Amino acid sequence: MPTPHSTGYNPDFLGVRAPMPTAPGVTTAPLAYTHFSTLHRPDRRLAAATAVAIDGATLRDVERSDDWRLDDRLPHEQQAGEEIYVDNDLDRGHLVRRQDPVWGEQAEAERAESETFFYTNAAPQASSFNQDRELWLGLEDYLLDNAADHDRKLVVFTGPVLADDDPQYRGLQVPLQFWKIGGFSTEGALGTTGYLLDQTPQLGDLQQEGEPPPLGEFRTFQVPLARIAELTGLDLGPLATADRMPVPEPAAAALFDQAIRLTDYTDIRGL
Repeated sequence: MPTPHSTGYNPDFLGVRAPMPTAPGVTTAPLAYTHFSTLHRPDRRLAAATAVAIDGATLRDVERSDDWRLDDRLPHEQQAGEEIYVDNDLDRGHLVRRQDPVWGEQAEAERAESETFFYTNAAPQASSFNQDRELWLGLEDYLLDNAADHDRKLVVFTGPVLADDDPQYRGLQVPLQFWKIGGFSTEGALGTTGYLLDQTPQLGDLQQEGEPPPLGEFRTFQVPLARIAELTGLDLGPLATADRMPVPEPAAAALFDQAIRLTDYTDIRGL
């Protein structure tokens, strides 16, 4: 279990307010860990959102613990555990990256690394690796290196898109899309950028009983935060109003359709 020192994500970490998203009208369970928090959806057995504070100046290199486990603060039947990932090619996809909260004093960093291996911080993803997934996995590093005020502090919000029509597998609806928001301070104000990872299958709905859904290739997009809010039903609060992605006029018509397919980090707008 997380220790009493696990105070969770600090919304004032950047010096400007960057609160965690909320899920209006949905039953959730907030869980605090070291330098990060998750907002758990018991009905879906997965996190609706996660939030982590990253202090790039004090990041530490900690040996990978790889000790996946359930969180005893929730009933085990409300978590997607080992039974989802055994004997298939689904990855336990970290929502908060293992390296992100690993900063501060050595004991603090080691505790944070270990706590990223709770199943409440995982969601099933395709195990295949391609360039788009590499882009997705490196987004935090890129955003941290390019924080507008160069203080090497960043907050990152990540979660699955929990859609009503996600395919069923072993009693769990498997998300086909994931979202990410990077937040940083620039000239004393909050700035944000939003991203979407799409692994929607291209093979239709053909599926053998008991087999994982046919997940497609990873595709990484930069999207307006309003698009993330629309897909997830989350209230992003001031994160949405701080979005730095330029939206062409007329904004109302372009907002939900606009998405930039990323092939390289230089494709990112608004940084």
